[in-house]
Amino acid sequence: MKLTKLLMAIAIITTVSFVSCKPKDADIKAAVEAKLNAMPDMIKGATVDVTDGVATLSGECKDDMCKAECEKAAKEVKGVKSVVANFTLPAPPPPAVAPPASLTTTMDAAAQQKVKDGLKDIKGVTVTFEGDKAVLTGDVSKADRMKIMQMLAAAKVKSDVSKLGDKK
Repeated sequence: MKLTKLLMAIAIITTVSFVSCKPKDADIKAAVEAKLNAMPDMIKGATVDVTDGVATLSGECKDDMCKAECEKAAKEVKGVKSVVANFTLPAPPPPAVAPPASLTTTMDAAAQQKVKDGLKDIKGVTVTFEGDKAVLTGDVSKADRMKIMQMLAAAKVKSDVSKLGDKK
C-alpha cells in the first residue's frame, strides 16, 4: 500500500515537472525572432506568431531560397512543432527593353549612294551619315531645298536638315 502511494506520488511529480518544463509560446516566439533577425539580408519585416508550438512566419523574402532558409531556421528552435510560412516574394523586375531601332541601325551603302548621287548637282551642300540618318549642311536656295527634300523622300532616308541654311 505504501509502495503504491509512493509510486503514485512519483508519477504525479514527474508528470507535473515534465508539463511545467515545456517551453512557453512566448519563449519560442522570442527564439524564432532572434534567429530570423540574425538573417537581415534574407527577410524584410518578419513577424512571428506562435500558438501551441506552431510558428506562423510572415514578411517579405527576397526569393524562394530565403523562404526555405527561414522556415528551416524556425524548425530548429526547441519547442517548435511545425512551421507555417506565409512569406511573400517581391514582384519580378520588368523585362529589359531593347533600345529603339534608330540607335542600333546604320544606313546601308546603297541608300548612302542614292543620297550622294542626288546631291552631286547641288553645290554648297555636304552630307555625313550618322547611324541611320543623313545629316546635310550648307546653304541652299529654296528650289534646291525642295529638290533635296523630294530626293530624300524618294530614297526613303531619315534626314537632319536643320543645318541647311537659306542662300540669299
